[in-house]
Amino acid sequence: MSGHSGGLGGGHSSEHSSEQGGGHGLSSETLPGALPGPTALRRRIDFRQVFALWLPAGWVAGIIFFGLTAPYLPIQDPNELDLLRQSIPPDAANWFGTDDLGRDMFSRSIHGARISLTVGFIAPLIALVIGCTLGITAGYFRGRWETAVSLYVNVSLAFPGIILLLLLVTTLGNSLFNLTTALGILTVPAYTRVSRASTLTFAERDFVMASRALGASHMRIIVREIMPNVLLPVVAYTFVLVALIIVLEGVLSFLALGVPHPAPSWGSMISEGREMLADAPHVSFIPAAVMFLTVLSFNLLGDTLRKRIDTRSAFL
Repeated sequence: MSGHSGGLGGGHSSEHSSEQGGGHGLSSETLPGALPGPTALRRRIDFRQVFALWLPAGWVAGIIFFGLTAPYLPIQDPNELDLLRQSIPPDAANWFGTDDLGRDMFSRSIHGARISLTVGFIAPLIALVIGCTLGITAGYFRGRWETAVSLYVNVSLAFPGIILLLLLVTTLGNSLFNLTTALGILTVPAYTRVSRASTLTFAERDFVMASRALGASHMRIIVREIMPNVLLPVVAYTFVLVALIIVLEGVLSFLALGVPHPAPSWGSMISEGREMLADAPHVSFIPAAVMFLTVLSFNLLGDTLRKRIDTRSAFL
């Protein structure tokens, strides 16, 4: 009886294991060369990453490419007038339509990207060099120097930024160089605060204390130990600041305090179309949409990079 029951048990186990094995063997997710099922596709495609990283990165890369190659592209002169095609909506000849003087909006939008990106990248670079120098040294050496730097930052941030910007632009003059310099000066306190806070976080870490114990100079510690860690959050903040500076440049151009005419700028293009919103809304809406997508893309990239840096910092 025991042998018989054992045989039955063995047969049942064998059949059950065979059925399980057959079930797994017929699964489309494990067969070589089989197409993945819907569940596998959902696991592979992270839509949040697509919308937060890849689409913004693609838009920014496209804007940079068109901005750099604008003089060499087979497009119309952005300042060429065509009085027979004034305020024409988008069509095959003019993809973005024309403005009130018959100028091609597509060409002007691309050339406007050159101004916005020039100001958007160079102004943060100026602020990064000055602000990080002040912030890192203040957070590392502390004492009276930190007190003086903190006082400068607090006073600067307490003063209305747009008023200071208007004062600098009107005092320095109306040009691309002066506009970039003014925006760079305006954003120095923000970089100073971010870099100082990061320096205070890393200045007492074990690897910094070990370098001091080994007799490393202050300059070596700052350059080799602190600066690489401080630059990570600063770079993430730069993407957000680029978006802010593009908006500020657009505001100044809208107020006719940006780059002088006839150089195309997104802000000045929006301003030129405000008188014809009822008859030709595309004159204002198209450059506004291009600016909106560019600013949104830089903000999304900065937020995504910040989250990844925060995750990395948790393991330091």
